[in-house]
Amino acid sequence: MPTAAPSAPTSLAALADATPEDRNRVVDLLRGAAILVVCLGHWLMAAVYVDDAGALRRGDLLGIATWTHPLTWVLQVMPVFFLVGGYANAISWRGARRRGTSYGGWLRARLRRLTLPLLPLMLFWAVVAPAASALGVDGATLRIASMASLVPTWFLAVYVLVVALAPATLVLWERWGWWSIVGGAALAGLVDLVSISQDLLLVGFLNYLLVWGTVHQLGYAWRDGALRGRGRRLLLAAAGLVGLLLLVGLGPYGVSMVGVKGYGVDNSYPARVTLLALGVLQAGLVMAAEPFLARVVARRRVWMATIFVNARIMTIYLWHLTALGLVVALSLALGGFGLGVAPDTTTWWLTRPLWFGTLAAVTALLVVLLGRFEQPARDDRPAPPAVLPVLAMLVTCAALGVMADLGIAERSGEVNAWLPWIPVLASVAFGVSRLPLPRAWHRRPPAHDPEV
Repeated sequence: MPTAAPSAPTSLAALADATPEDRNRVVDLLRGAAILVVCLGHWLMAAVYVDDAGALRRGDLLGIATWTHPLTWVLQVMPVFFLVGGYANAISWRGARRRGTSYGGWLRARLRRLTLPLLPLMLFWAVVAPAASALGVDGATLRIASMASLVPTWFLAVYVLVVALAPATLVLWERWGWWSIVGGAALAGLVDLVSISQDLLLVGFLNYLLVWGTVHQLGYAWRDGALRGRGRRLLLAAAGLVGLLLLVGLGPYGVSMVGVKGYGVDNSYPARVTLLALGVLQAGLVMAAEPFLARVVARRRVWMATIFVNARIMTIYLWHLTALGLVVALSLALGGFGLGVAPDTTTWWLTRPLWFGTLAAVTALLVVLLGRFEQPARDDRPAPPAVLPVLAMLVTCAALGVMADLGIAERSGEVNAWLPWIPVLASVAFGVSRLPLPRAWHRRPPAHDPEV
């Protein structure tokens, strides 16, 4: 899936017509669809409402309506995102090897594509959080808003780490094939065994890399045709389903693939082997459906829509929960208008389409305003020493992890306004971004970038 030249036409129709014949459009379709499902799932599960006393509450739908837990086997589609990431990263790094591009140059290019869209979000919260606190916004409300809005940055941090390790993990796949996947699954199971049996939560955090990295390996297998034929792919899905049923039915894990307290071991904080089993299930299913999906995405309008979503995919993902926060803030300013319905009631469910439409409209506006950060100009600088993009990656991921876990506002209401500045400064200090940022707003057709 080669990258289109920067001089290529940038209209959707022109990009659709210029699509190389050998491009696997299903990868783009799945990437875009996965992110849209994530947005809808977050908007649904948050279940924010205003109680009779006028206080803002986050009525986590999974905690209120336990019947929704099995729905997360469909709505938790991050495994699909990592699967297609593996497919695309194999193409990206192999292309870099053929061109003689160094690891430092390759990683910097990947970070520019992934983290430049993050910088406006960081600057937004660096300004809004202390300003809201100074204007008298309750500390608890600000904490809820910041933590909810910054949840997407945690998965971005994990994905960036997996991308940075892609050259090494691709070597593992090329040398050991399926044994690299079996080994990753075995190590993930061992980490879970130690973490859960010894009540060592921090040990479990290793599985963010092992679980998602192993799903990423499945993308290599897909790219290299290591599982041809619908029958074999369905067998892979069956193996994932059986594993998931055994882990949930006989093990300590909860049914929900999204974290919820009080219903078994949390499957997503940290990532557990259940998510790996779900990834195997979903990988088998989407690969089995590849011929059908290829026919669907070959339709001109579907492909143009896929191009459009992928061109702004990071902005959509990073801002969709901040959009929710902005809608909630406007509602509170209007006395809680539209948020007075308790979650999981008939009225609440009937109003979800309107809720989704409102949030989609606000997100679309943010995409129009900020989407240009996904189209950085061609970077003609010499390749940097590998240590610089590696440091940028490590510092950024550490800061994102802290913010996603703690929020910008502490329980006491104190605002850590310095936290969002860390990814911004790391990007500049280690050479990922170039100042001034507006000079990087040159348009190019990102839909033909080999990966997100």
